[in-house]
Amino acid sequence: MKLTGAQALIKSLELEGVEVMFGLPGGAILPVYDPLIDSSIRHILVRHEQGAGHMASGYAHATGRPGVAMVTSGPAATNIVTPLADAYMDSVPMVVVTGQVPYSVIGTDAFQECDTVGITMPVTKHNWLITDARDIPQIVREAFHVATTGRPGPVLVDIPKDIANQTMEWYWPDGVDLPGYKPTVKGHPKQIKDAARLINEARRPVIYAGGGILKARAAEALRAFVELTGIPVVTTLMARGAFPDEHELCLGMPGMHGNYTAITSMQKTDLLIALGSRFDDRVTGKVGAFAPDAKVIHVDIDPAEQGKVRRPDVPIVGDCRNVIEELVKAVRAEQSKHGKPELGEWIGQIRQWQVDFPLHYDQEEGGALKPQFVIEKLRELTPDDTILASGVGQHQMWASQYWKFHHPYTWINSGGLGTMGYAVPAAIGAKVGRPDRMVWAVDGDGCFQMTAQELVTATAERIPVKIAILNNAYLGMVRQWQELFYEERYSEVYLSPDLPDYVKWAEAMGCVGMRVDSPDDVGPTIEKANEINDRPVVIDFRTDYREKVYPMVAAGSSNDDVILDPSMDRPGGR
Repeated sequence: MKLTGAQALIKSLELEGVEVMFGLPGGAILPVYDPLIDSSIRHILVRHEQGAGHMASGYAHATGRPGVAMVTSGPAATNIVTPLADAYMDSVPMVVVTGQVPYSVIGTDAFQECDTVGITMPVTKHNWLITDARDIPQIVREAFHVATTGRPGPVLVDIPKDIANQTMEWYWPDGVDLPGYKPTVKGHPKQIKDAARLINEARRPVIYAGGGILKARAAEALRAFVELTGIPVVTTLMARGAFPDEHELCLGMPGMHGNYTAITSMQKTDLLIALGSRFDDRVTGKVGAFAPDAKVIHVDIDPAEQGKVRRPDVPIVGDCRNVIEELVKAVRAEQSKHGKPELGEWIGQIRQWQVDFPLHYDQEEGGALKPQFVIEKLRELTPDDTILASGVGQHQMWASQYWKFHHPYTWINSGGLGTMGYAVPAAIGAKVGRPDRMVWAVDGDGCFQMTAQELVTATAERIPVKIAILNNAYLGMVRQWQELFYEERYSEVYLSPDLPDYVKWAEAMGCVGMRVDSPDDVGPTIEKANEINDRPVVIDFRTDYREKVYPMVAAGSSNDDVILDPSMDRPGGR
């Protein structure tokens, strides 16, 4: 059967199980958009290529399947670099197809030409420039294999226009053979045995659960391990929901804006069990002062993470779920020989920290609307399995702190790259992947203005996401740093509460727009939004610009120097 390269590409995507892709056509990719008309794949037309990438990311976060985006050459390819970098930092499986100028004119500065492969090489697991249409099925199989195995991540396939028009004899390869790419998925038995011994000897252990738990679909295995050992768990920003917040051994988020108990338990531990986490600087603070008395067990599928930041006493390379399941067996064997360690004193200390240093804010009756109050009411009034997306900044931290995550794959945010504008398109992608779930995005006014146009996409495609803007009229996190560390010299952070008019903007994009100024109106407005399921909803919550995110560890400081909310001594706090 003879097919064009473009037809072969679409057929290959279908055989890889692609049900939806996000994209925007243009000259170089036009041949591939033609057979898409007859394809089973649903295409969602975005309003900016960055939106396509973040939608694919949100889809992948929510479903566990690779997100797919397709855009044209030149500026379209450069516009999707940010989502690629974002996905690379957060280990999100994505396959991006870009158009390219004809192969015969590459290097001549042709219209809308850029070195897409060269530009994206640092922010993809791998990328391919197709030079022969006969290679398309094989390359597509390789692309999905690389994106979804080992440490997941984004890949890119660049297809020149003349190659897309070239004919080839159709075939579908039996498999992939990539010499040099063979991820280790099973942990070394001796290392697992050594880890089990350390676990049974520890008296102040902490599990440091990272996003790798979710990528490995290891949430159930983690819970079994915790309930066997009785060891408390911190869940990083990328791991929220990997272990339920309602569990008595869940300590919540550690790090720069983590809660006091999670931060301090890591500082005082004698054994840090790092599972799918990478010792990010936002978690460790000053590396030399991080968990100074702890031995370290580090489980990660990426061998490059071992010893990159902190030298482990027991490094284990392997898939998190596989390793945790083997650790459960090994720990049981240790306990049968030596008994279960007594952790009562350690758990008691943790409970005391939780009592003495809770998260805190004051929502005064009739006073300015606090962003934390909005998050808590939103959580209270939405279904237990609601998917929450966020942008980046203060609202992201408040969402992670005050939302209660009881299920995995319900928290979607930009962790490593910290991409403002992520929330709206990511929420759309998540809703496409999980149409059965309610999807809310918590966004800041600064973030919202970067990608709000994608709500036009949501309206046109009937994707009823709901957006809560915590509008404090500032680039809030930047303002917080300027207040605390730059002597209140507020340089270029004021955004204005009324420009734009978010209600009118929402309505212009086909959404329902609402505005809330008073704490009394928060609950009724959220309930009203929850009843609207035929179009997107945007709520402009006018929040107190003076509010800051606490606790806080200043960049480069030790986690021992955590800054608590200075208002905690005031009566009536919560």
